[in-house]
Amino acid sequence: MSLRPTEIQIESTRLLIKPFSADDADATFACITPSLTRHMAWEPPASRHDFDGVWRSWIPSIDDGSDYVFAIRQRADGSFLGLAGLHRVRTESPELGIWIREDGHRNGFGCEAVTLIARWATRTIGCESFTYPVAEENRPSRRIAESLGGVIVGSQVTPKYKSVVFRIPRQPVTSEI
Repeated sequence: MSLRPTEIQIESTRLLIKPFSADDADATFACITPSLTRHMAWEPPASRHDFDGVWRSWIPSIDDGSDYVFAIRQRADGSFLGLAGLHRVRTESPELGIWIREDGHRNGFGCEAVTLIARWATRTIGCESFTYPVAEENRPSRRIAESLGGVIVGSQVTPKYKSVVFRIPRQPVTSEI
């Protein structure tokens, strides 16, 4: 099933999550730092121009429902918190990913966002499980996977770090966060 991005809105008491759009580009770029990306497979874009090329490449996949990048904002004031991904949607176990701006760490936003997206994907797309790769040293992100019942099913070595791959089961769709 493919929904138009404008039809998708995932929310909780604290968060509002929508597919990334051009309106999110400035806030996103401002939050991408080398320290934020130390546990990510990618490096910060060298310039805003470079980032424009990156986010513009996301739009066709978001539009056709094959790969989602979501902007996460605080519901109360609309302030930007980070991005989450639901990648390779049409595979057996789509991949979840998350980053939260550094000054928003340790507030539970990442766990809440990943939980909301996994529940939405279970209900709306029918996902039976999710893949969640994470750097071995990224304890907060590992705790997100574990909180959702994730178990380690593999490991990988990337150019930046060693990672573990969690398999997260489908999520209950009736529980509130």
